[in-house]
Amino acid sequence: METPEDVAKLEVKDPERLAFVTQTTLSVDDTQRVVDALRARFPSLASPRKEDICYATQNRQDAVKRLVEQCDIILVVGSPASSNSNRLREIAEKAGIPGYLVDGPEDLQREWFEGKSSVGVTAGASAPEVLVERVVHKLREWGGEAPVDLVGQEEKVVFSLPRELRVAVPASKTGV
Repeated sequence: METPEDVAKLEVKDPERLAFVTQTTLSVDDTQRVVDALRARFPSLASPRKEDICYATQNRQDAVKRLVEQCDIILVVGSPASSNSNRLREIAEKAGIPGYLVDGPEDLQREWFEGKSSVGVTAGASAPEVLVERVVHKLREWGGEAPVDLVGQEEKVVFSLPRELRVAVPASKTGV
């Protein structure tokens, strides 16, 4: 299911025994619309025990929503194959702001910035920080001002080792 319209077309054998999961890098807003449509159509729908949208993906999407209010163009550093990077670019475009997905500074095109005064730079969850720094450096070479960091949601998620690994590796070696 990708849209609420897909939910309307869905045929199931037993609507009382139905559950859903989501891909971790989908657009949070798009996913919520589909889940809402599923719940409306199938009141007995079972949900995942834990939120299955990746916190890093959610935080980045929320940050881009704030960036589009302040910027004339959004650059997303990330691979074209990255679902979460593409969602970030789409958020910009849905807000009416040009959004470009770049692997690095070599993908930047000067004409994108003509008539623009403020550029937002973000990155997909798996994009290396060094690539973001290189993109910012290129913008500075072209006359851009020093970047201003927008403080987003502080990520306090801690991932514990699986029990099998905790037992196999002594605490003194893991720092746990």
